[in-house]
Amino acid sequence: MPVPPPEGAPITVASYNVHKCVGLDRRFDPQRIARVIAEMQPDIIAVQEADKRFGRRTGLLDTAMLREAGLSLLPVSRLPDGHGWHGNALLVRAGTPLAVHRLALPGAEPRGAVITEMELPAGRLRVVAAHFGLLRRCRARQAAAILEAIGQGESMPTLMMGDLNEWRPGRRSSLRALEGLFGAMAMNPASFPSRMPVFALDRILGWPRGVVQDVQVHDSPLARIASDHLPLKARLDLRPAQAAAPPAVAAAA
Repeated sequence: MPVPPPEGAPITVASYNVHKCVGLDRRFDPQRIARVIAEMQPDIIAVQEADKRFGRRTGLLDTAMLREAGLSLLPVSRLPDGHGWHGNALLVRAGTPLAVHRLALPGAEPRGAVITEMELPAGRLRVVAAHFGLLRRCRARQAAAILEAIGQGESMPTLMMGDLNEWRPGRRSSLRALEGLFGAMAMNPASFPSRMPVFALDRILGWPRGVVQDVQVHDSPLARIASDHLPLKARLDLRPAQAAAPPAVAAAA
């Protein structure tokens, strides 16, 4: 079984919209999704569309294969057979969850975010996993709701990952409110559609600035067919957090 990274070593983080484990060939194949995740060897991964959307929201991931890859599902779902909250699941290689908050996001369609505070070998970390809506005005409200929730917590390094459904940079972006905490919304690599990526819908953001490094698409033959999104991965280095000036609460206010 893979071992956790030593204290102080960069951590591999990832975000992946798995399209309910249905690939471009229209096959439902959770094992294929698990293999793509294993290719990245993440220490923390946020997964979107990890549950059925309608009816009973049972989980769709192959948790046995993911455990073989060293990843454990955090207790996010309120169902014994669910994997996420509004489809947002979190898997970690090593770490102890200290608190899990389920946030219902405002908007025209049911959306949610998970905010987890964790103790990692490298230190404490807040992880936000989210899947924003399709309407611009709703995404702006959802970003504001997440900032408000972060601002109510104590100051700690914060990682935000997910399918934020926004590709526009600058003034036209619905994510501008996030810039006060996470910095300018630099365009992440294009991740959608997976066969020929054009739109940067998926994001990995971090506070304080500098903790998230080297954001890139995981582009493999298997990933190109397993989902309609390619996963994103990045390196997380918590050492810059030790010299961070303004606390997260003040930055989010």
